[in-house]
Amino acid sequence: MRQGLGVLGVAIRTEKAMFAIAVAASALYGGMTVASAWALGWATENAVLPAFGEGDITSGVLWTSVLLIMGTALLKAIGVAGRRIFAGVVQYRMQARSRRDVTKQYLRLPLSWHHQHPTGQLLSNASADAEAAWAPLAPLPMAVGVIVMLLTAAVGMLVTDPVLALVGFLIFPAIAVLNLVYQRKLSPLATRAQQLRAEVSEIAHESFDGALVVKTLGREDLETERFQRRAHELRDANIAVGRVRGLFDPMLEALPTLGVLIVLAVGSMRLSDGAINSGELVQVAYLFTLLSFPIRALGWVLAELPRSVVGFERVRAVLDATGSMEYGGATLKDARPAALDVAAVSYAYGEAEVLHDITFDVPAGRTVALVGPTGSGKSTLVQLLVRLVDPDAGAVSLDGVDVRELAYGDVAASAALVPQQTFLFDDTVRGNVALGLELDDEQVWDALRLAQADGFVTRLPEGLDTRVGERGTTLSGGQRQRIALARAIVRTPRLLILDDATSSVDPQVEAKILYGLRDSAESSTTVVVAYRMATIALADEVVFLERGKVADRGTHEELLGRCPGYRNLVTAYEREEAERAAIEAEEEEVSA
Repeated sequence: MRQGLGVLGVAIRTEKAMFAIAVAASALYGGMTVASAWALGWATENAVLPAFGEGDITSGVLWTSVLLIMGTALLKAIGVAGRRIFAGVVQYRMQARSRRDVTKQYLRLPLSWHHQHPTGQLLSNASADAEAAWAPLAPLPMAVGVIVMLLTAAVGMLVTDPVLALVGFLIFPAIAVLNLVYQRKLSPLATRAQQLRAEVSEIAHESFDGALVVKTLGREDLETERFQRRAHELRDANIAVGRVRGLFDPMLEALPTLGVLIVLAVGSMRLSDGAINSGELVQVAYLFTLLSFPIRALGWVLAELPRSVVGFERVRAVLDATGSMEYGGATLKDARPAALDVAAVSYAYGEAEVLHDITFDVPAGRTVALVGPTGSGKSTLVQLLVRLVDPDAGAVSLDGVDVRELAYGDVAASAALVPQQTFLFDDTVRGNVALGLELDDEQVWDALRLAQADGFVTRLPEGLDTRVGERGTTLSGGQRQRIALARAIVRTPRLLILDDATSSVDPQVEAKILYGLRDSAESSTTVVVAYRMATIALADEVVFLERGKVADRGTHEELLGRCPGYRNLVTAYEREEAERAAIEAEEEEVSA
């Protein structure tokens, strides 16, 4: 309860004005609801009963009765509208603020943090958890505002007839105890249901993201079973919540009704004794029916608190996550190719060290190839070069400045990475290349030509305006890689890093791309992770990585002559490609 009220307090402090208006509107509704009971009692005593008893009433009394009832109804309607509108404003503003804060935190947190958290869970934090955290805000202004109704109705009953009021009040302890038991039963069930929502989201996202693997390995039935099992758990958890609500809601509704019956029974006896008149009995009975509504409104808020606390804690876990990168104030203003220096860099994933004491430099405008067997740390190293993660030891510098001392956004403005796994948005070719930059078509075409992508883009149905589908599914792997490369080139980076970014491109096309990058007027310092000997030979220098260390460095020819590990690796790739080409040639001869 304390945690739940604390969550509500955050929202109230954040949206003071909107919440105050919503509560004021709810208070107006509560006050006018009680006033309508008084108006009904007055009309009964002064208009209805005389009309039946004497057969006639004055026009003044009739119009007064009509105006009282219609006036209170109109003000009550204004209160209802104001309460719902401004309560919704408070709720949706808080949900939107939480989603924005979570998303901004995702962008601030380093890649190492994202590696430790499933994507489905992150989606749940930004959607279902943010929504659940502020769900009680919809009924909260009503619950706070109708306290006015509760107090006004209680005072009205005491003023009208203290005896009947005290008889009616006896029902409230029973309602309070029942509501307490209700919350204790519901809280753990609601918590479990909220956790299962996140788990279902995780499994669904993982299955959709790995659709190609699932289908090619024939795991549809197994994935369906895995999702179904967790979905059934969520279903059972929601049913358990529904059962508790189904049991207690009728009981909470029945107790006030029982109170009304008791009040009417006792009131009838007092009416017979002449202690009260008919109008007072009607007024007390009606006021008592109103008392049940504030209690139910409070119950609605309390029923949402367990789920709200779970959602809020999951959102706070993201917002309180440590590891966000610190930035300095230095800037890189030079437009020429950047000089790269890697000094004694080490990095580990948990206890597993993947890079150890890596040291090399790339002079401005030069091209260096990173070569190494699988698992040697090449992809981790290129992430360090563009500061997606920070090294555990050592430093990466651009133009002599440690990248950790650069201002926010300065590394991204100077360096561009084209990763192994190409990602294209469900947008046009132009949109994927520009990606937020204000570029004219000629600039886009220049980048596409340098990436050897202008030919196939020209043949697309709508050219630059052709939509490439989700993740670029309408394009081949090589075409996607060239679009991603153009996206990096168009930003004229001072440091360009290609992490096996042309692996799906034909060797001849790859050679044209690398020659074009070297000969372009706006050439960059280039670091390329490569496997093909023809590609490596284009580099000015080669850094050979083995088991997370720099095993050797020098020109391609020098390493071929003195480094057996390097020679075996690069010639193995060449032999594999030659064997594949021979097999394809034989198959063509047989088919001919």
